[in-house]
Amino acid sequence: MQLKTIPIVFFFGLIYLKSFSQQANFFSRSEIGVSVGQMYYIGDLNRFKPFNNSNLAGGLMYRFNLQSRLTLRFNYLQGSVEGYDSQALNPVNINRNLDFHSKIKEVVGGIEFHYFPFQFGRKQAMGTAYILTQIGVFYMDPLTTIDGKEVSLQALGTEGQGTVVNNKLPYSKFQVCLPLGLGAKASLGKNITFNVDIAIRKTFTDYLDDVKSATYYDPAVIAAEHGALAGQLSNRSIDQNRFGKRGDPTTKDWYVYCGAMITFRLGKGNKCPMPR
Repeated sequence: MQLKTIPIVFFFGLIYLKSFSQQANFFSRSEIGVSVGQMYYIGDLNRFKPFNNSNLAGGLMYRFNLQSRLTLRFNYLQGSVEGYDSQALNPVNINRNLDFHSKIKEVVGGIEFHYFPFQFGRKQAMGTAYILTQIGVFYMDPLTTIDGKEVSLQALGTEGQGTVVNNKLPYSKFQVCLPLGLGAKASLGKNITFNVDIAIRKTFTDYLDDVKSATYYDPAVIAAEHGALAGQLSNRSIDQNRFGKRGDPTTKDWYVYCGAMITFRLGKGNKCPMPR
């Protein structure tokens, strides 16, 4: 290469780099952030009370903006849920006398579909409502407190799992969930986004609260095969009627997260591609 051609190559190289820096790329389309909100459960021990016994929850979020109407979103969420028959209005449920609490650890991924185009730094596209749909897995461990000590219910087989009265294996603490929700978000400048949403988690288990069976099993049988504590916790009804109703096996358990999130864009210099 001749010496006089070097400035020309350098000049066009600068133009190329400047142009590339302003194009959409992995970092400029990516966001990371944190979320804080409330989590609660819907199931046999809380049928019709939204936000009843809700607990503080939070997590981390990553977004990749495919274009102004569609975003990939991945979350890690951690919180807890709980329910108590002592707070029920139905005398039958009060007599059942069950309770539980469980930590929830969730990893999910899916999409946000924007009702309106959304772009960083573009005044005409600074905010939008969206639909959220995801799929993932969560960890649960239903516990109860007896004599001042926490007891893990899954290992005890309180519904006779693994005994002569119920030959099914104990349920898994890892389960699949489908978060489905609505939200809204707005850009705060060119690199920060704030959003709020609420999403209900459809699950495929009825054991988030350790309660599924329609009837009680004989505590004596469970105690003989799983121990006295398992027998005691299998039927905690006040009147000790072993023919009472324990749960509703026709419905699954759900949990809900409602939170606020703030995210930060990793790169600069682009606008999300507009759909054609």
